[in-house]
Amino acid sequence: MDPLPNPAPLASKLRNTLVRYHSIGDGEWRVAKKTKDATVWRKPSEEFSGYLYKAQGVVEDVTNRIVDHIRPGPYRLDWDSLMTSMDIMETFEENCCVMRYTTAGQLWNIIAPREFVDFSYTTSYEDGLLTCGISLDYGEVRPNFVRGFNHPCGWFCVPLKDSPGHSLLTGYIQTELRGMLPQSAVDTAMSSTLANFYSDLKKALKT
Repeated sequence: MDPLPNPAPLASKLRNTLVRYHSIGDGEWRVAKKTKDATVWRKPSEEFSGYLYKAQGVVEDVTNRIVDHIRPGPYRLDWDSLMTSMDIMETFEENCCVMRYTTAGQLWNIIAPREFVDFSYTTSYEDGLLTCGISLDYGEVRPNFVRGFNHPCGWFCVPLKDSPGHSLLTGYIQTELRGMLPQSAVDTAMSSTLANFYSDLKKALKT
């Protein structure tokens, strides 16, 4: 088990990585799934042998409220259908923490429940916000869970210039689920999970 990292350089490196993902040209992405709420693309990850996924959709709400529902805190567990528990293990500053969370089994439990320990950081980006994270090798693995690993991931949320009550939400996710899983099952689960994330989030923001 690694000790906790110094948060400032990790936060800075993480932000720079996400900003770089955000500047990748459209031609490098391939559409993986399209719904009325979001489009999901993918490209080979530079971090591991799987894919980096990009998801994007317009959400009818202000940036701060959307990000409050996504980042670690009291809202996320209430609406995210995949997440089954969340604990804040360490808080460095108001916008920076280490959290442990668990996810439900997927695809009729072909993908068993997973546990993640992530460093999470929220910061300003242009006129909006970026909330991002990366997994840490920290804490004991709970029984009955496989420890997954999130390579640099995050959500950019910026207000639409011509419609300030709406925000463009763009996510970059590259999750290494680990365990013996067929790649096709992982790809199906990731695309569906990201599309469902938008529909679940929109429902939560309306309540």
